[in-house]
Amino acid sequence: MDVGELLNYQPDRGAKRHRDGDGGAAGGDEDSRGGKQHKGLSARELARYREAAAGAGFDGGGEMREAEDLALDKKRILEKLMDQDEDEPEAEPVDESSVKKMILTFEKRSYKNQELRIKFPDNPEKFMETELDLNDIIQEMHVIATMPDLYHLLVELNAVHSLLSLLSHENTDVAIAVVDLLQELTDIDTLQESDEGAEVLVDALLEGQVVALLVQNMERLDEQVKEEADGIYNTLAITENMSEFRPGLCTEAAQQGLMQWLLKRIKAKMPFDANKLYCSEILAILLQNNDNTRELLGEMDGIDVLLQQLSVFKRHNPSTAEEQEMMENLFDALCSCLMLPANRDRFLRGEGLQLMNLMLREKKMSRTSAMKVLDHGMIGQEGADNCHKFVDILGLRTIFPLFMKTPKKMKKAAASEKEHEEHVGSIIASMLRNLKSQQRSRLLNKFTENDCEKVDRLMELHFKYLEAVQQADKRIEGEKHEMVRRGEILDDILEDEFYLRRLDAGLFVLQLICYIMVEISNSGISQLQQRVHQILNLRGGSVKVVRHIMREYAESIGDGKSDEFKEAERKRIMDLVENF
Repeated sequence: MDVGELLNYQPDRGAKRHRDGDGGAAGGDEDSRGGKQHKGLSARELARYREAAAGAGFDGGGEMREAEDLALDKKRILEKLMDQDEDEPEAEPVDESSVKKMILTFEKRSYKNQELRIKFPDNPEKFMETELDLNDIIQEMHVIATMPDLYHLLVELNAVHSLLSLLSHENTDVAIAVVDLLQELTDIDTLQESDEGAEVLVDALLEGQVVALLVQNMERLDEQVKEEADGIYNTLAITENMSEFRPGLCTEAAQQGLMQWLLKRIKAKMPFDANKLYCSEILAILLQNNDNTRELLGEMDGIDVLLQQLSVFKRHNPSTAEEQEMMENLFDALCSCLMLPANRDRFLRGEGLQLMNLMLREKKMSRTSAMKVLDHGMIGQEGADNCHKFVDILGLRTIFPLFMKTPKKMKKAAASEKEHEEHVGSIIASMLRNLKSQQRSRLLNKFTENDCEKVDRLMELHFKYLEAVQQADKRIEGEKHEMVRRGEILDDILEDEFYLRRLDAGLFVLQLICYIMVEISNSGISQLQQRVHQILNLRGGSVKVVRHIMREYAESIGDGKSDEFKEAERKRIMDLVENF
């Protein structure tokens, strides 16, 4: 802050302004000068206008001013600031009566401002003082966020309704002040301090269509202005806080215009910033475990928007850690969308497979995530069309080198070797399940190339993961034995926990590899079956073990699928196992 700005600094305009007559009159005088030339200006704009006028005066006389004068000015300003700090009245203790008093003052000031705005719409100096007063009381209300058990007063005294109505206030400064307040009131840590207070507040906000009002307010904010960009960031924070507290409201939020606004903001031709990153994060949150929002995004051509935004990372790595985080959020959103069968068709039509295939070839940071997207797009019977298209666009040439050799060091630290091998294994297993006729023959021929080198690699992975799972099983058995010795009961929750630990150790990858072994052994190509059994015998493996793993896999198949599908799929797998 230079001296020119310091000279124009007005501490008595802060949250606890001394509202004496002289200050008010002087303020009114300046406001009226601004008002005549700048009809309907906000408090912030008027302040800027005053600064510009004062700054011009300062620059004009700048040449004649001596260094001592500058030092004197600085000293005077510092003294003034310190005097103001000393004059600050001691804060009142926050209790029920002080909160009621504060809400009452807020209601009065809000009403007064509204009244004067209606009475003098073309005369800003008449209502500017009330606008500053209103802004002050909104700032003071931040203290309520420290007492979530008093939130019920905001609802009972109708303050929530009044705050929501101010989101459409003509002066965006007031709307932004309300957004700041709501963001602090809904802070997730605060909400968790008092469930009862939080429930009451969130119910009242939802009843007042808070998301729709927040979206309408964001539509009119200009992100070139720092305060308004911050207002958008805080608005997104409110939606995140509320969806974390009550995940069920994601559908409602998306339908009230949030989804549409997020997609519009993500594809806007603006430089990358914190708001774009936050939008990608909120979008990923809305789509988690929610078929309604996934369908809504598909209907809004959201799949195309995601693919367009991700195409930037086809040949270029993100330039910062924040941009990398945004890329991951967009990939996560795309994976969530592909859980809905209807979106798989949109992904296919939008040439999503071609983009992911290119990303796999380019060896950039996007490669790991592109593989995860392919896995989501091709899995299950709904992925059949994508599987066929992947072979048609020569995807086998891309996926098998990645199967043969796990890249030494993924540039993205979070991507592990196990994750890579799981996605590649899942893609190949999906193709074996879904491909028919010519495309299936092309896939099986890949396993016979170069003296069945891919079968050798498959068996190498089989023994690697079998060992990891056996070690985990040994540890779990030891724990179970110890628990029984202590007289503890092994209930279903514990059994589920142990099963998840086995999956973490590599059981799921092992199941996928065994499935591929069983499928290629049943393909009718004797060369493949002989090679699988030959390596099993050489390394002391056992057909029994493979059958046991596949039976366990068949039992756990098809969560969320119809009973007929589960039964048919189990029967198909068990038939393959019997013939193995």
